[in-house]
Amino acid sequence: MFKTARIKLTAWYLLIIMLVSMSFSVVIFRVLTSELDRFERVERVRIERRFPAIDEIKHRLILRLININVFIFVGSALAGYLLAGRTLKPIAEMVDEQNRFITDASHELRTPLTALKSEIEVNLRDRKLSLAQAKTLLQSNLEEVNSLQVLSDGLIRLTQYQKEHNGLVISDVSLTDVAKVAIHKVIHAAKGKKITITNDIQNINLQGNQTALTELLVIFLDNAIKYSPKQSMIHLTSKKSDGHILIDITDQGIGIDEKDIPHLFDRFYRADKSRTKTGIPGYGLGLSIAKQIVVQHNGTIRVKSELKKGTTFTIELPI
Repeated sequence: MFKTARIKLTAWYLLIIMLVSMSFSVVIFRVLTSELDRFERVERVRIERRFPAIDEIKHRLILRLININVFIFVGSALAGYLLAGRTLKPIAEMVDEQNRFITDASHELRTPLTALKSEIEVNLRDRKLSLAQAKTLLQSNLEEVNSLQVLSDGLIRLTQYQKEHNGLVISDVSLTDVAKVAIHKVIHAAKGKKITITNDIQNINLQGNQTALTELLVIFLDNAIKYSPKQSMIHLTSKKSDGHILIDITDQGIGIDEKDIPHLFDRFYRADKSRTKTGIPGYGLGLSIAKQIVVQHNGTIRVKSELKKGTTFTIELPI
């Protein structure tokens, strides 16, 4: 589709350029020939003795103009093709991203939907289904529905943060307040694994959206809890640096393989180690959402990790 569109766009560029070029050529030719005709009438004898015939000069002029137009045609074709490619590139990337999004989402939705359908079909064929078995089925179905809801909510939030104009209200935000709220949201999960969270966030104000920044810290803290062993520690620290605030979330978890780090923030990506060895549930949307939140706040994220020793995520935001 885009190859055809690129060729068509190139053709339009070429048509416009050649129309302009040929128009200029016609004008130049008429001006020059009119001047030559005038000289021919006034000084016919002298011109015929000292210069080639006027007809020969006109012929040479036409040949040169043709050569110039051929050169313009070839150059314009190449330039137009390159320009069309640059023009269509962001559109092609957007469509490719949209197609990947649909494919990824469809793949993730298929698993819980298949489980729901299989369980319901099997139990519907069981004529001796008891009340206890029905309740077990409904409980299992509810878990799958909750899983679908988590996925759909994550997709909606990711889509919202990816929008250029997403309605985020920017105001003066206290980083200490953001950290306290975020820790409060994950403290139950931390206590369940007897994990201690230390909060050494400085009392700094920055321009941002408090809800989004709170969700940002919740995502990283929640990840740290999921991939950390019981009775370990998670450190939340901050420091100023050249007009920026650096926020570190450090855990003592399983770590991340170096080959996985470049893909951590890709949608639906989960490192092989976390997926196959720990069996931790999730869809790999959290870090994608976190990245979009940081982008919306004109910040960056860095990752430093060592297998079996832990991971540090560093968020850098302007203040």
